[in-house]
Amino acid sequence: MGTNFDDPRFTAYGLFAEAYTGLTNRFAAQFEQHRLSSVEFEVLLRLARSPQHRLRMTDLAGQTALSTSGVTRVVDRMDREGLVRREACPSDRRSSYAVITEAGLARLDEVLPGHLELMQRWFIGQLSPAQLDDFTESLRTIRDAVNPCATAGTTHPPEGGSHAA
Repeated sequence: MGTNFDDPRFTAYGLFAEAYTGLTNRFAAQFEQHRLSSVEFEVLLRLARSPQHRLRMTDLAGQTALSTSGVTRVVDRMDREGLVRREACPSDRRSSYAVITEAGLARLDEVLPGHLELMQRWFIGQLSPAQLDDFTESLRTIRDAVNPCATAGTTHPPEGGSHAA
């Protein structure tokens, strides 16, 4: 057997996967306290951070771990709960937008203080500012290579805001 199981590539990816799993497990319990799944939280946050608080459904799918049919099911459920709504795309009848509602923004306002506290404690606070900058840039480089459509719909940041992550 010629495989080097000590290859640093295995270590790098393994550490990334373990860190991601650990963080998502810590976050999931807090989301459940606010009657949201991790996916629903991600949808609300991405919409809140997008220009005009909306994204085309295909762009939302590209920015999440959902397929286009998966994002349709999630948005339909969230629409029934009043957290998002759909809007027709005036320039393309085949497309529609997902738009966060006032109720969706209010739910985010309930969730975010605890979420930011957990992020600070278990993620951001573990890194120096320089390490965080380097890590963020490294993740952006990898994301752009493996998921270039993740930035679709975020070409114009809102006033005083930044592109959605």
